[in-house]
Amino acid sequence: QVQLVESGGGLVQAGVSLRLSCAASGRTFSGWTMGWFRQAPGKEREFVSSISWSTRITYYADSVKGRFTISRDNAKNTVYLQMSSLKPEDTAVYYCAASQFTYSSRRSEYDYWGQGTQVTVSS
Repeated sequence: QVQLVESGGGLVQAGVSLRLSCAASGRTFSGWTMGWFRQAPGKEREFVSSISWSTRITYYADSVKGRFTISRDNAKNTVYLQMSSLKPEDTAVYYCAASQFTYSSRRSEYDYWGQGTQVTVSS
């Protein structure tokens, strides 16, 4: 059974940093792109960032560019999202997902999803 399990969320104050992790199990994601999405209350799930298998190709939503950094450890089957200078508008449930596309910001192009981890940023 394929599982993506996110961790590292929490309640933090604006301006601090937080690192999310996503551990994959049940299969290897060799060659797959890993992505992070988020969904705020009352809003649609939106793309945050993605990283290719080789780690050479990374993409970020404009809203997080320069503040968030995605990385992955293929030996551990784990992807990370380092979030810095957090803002209240970053408050959302964060999901990791796996895609066979080298790059994609479309939810429909991700085949596997985690259950999400809540990040709440207070002002």
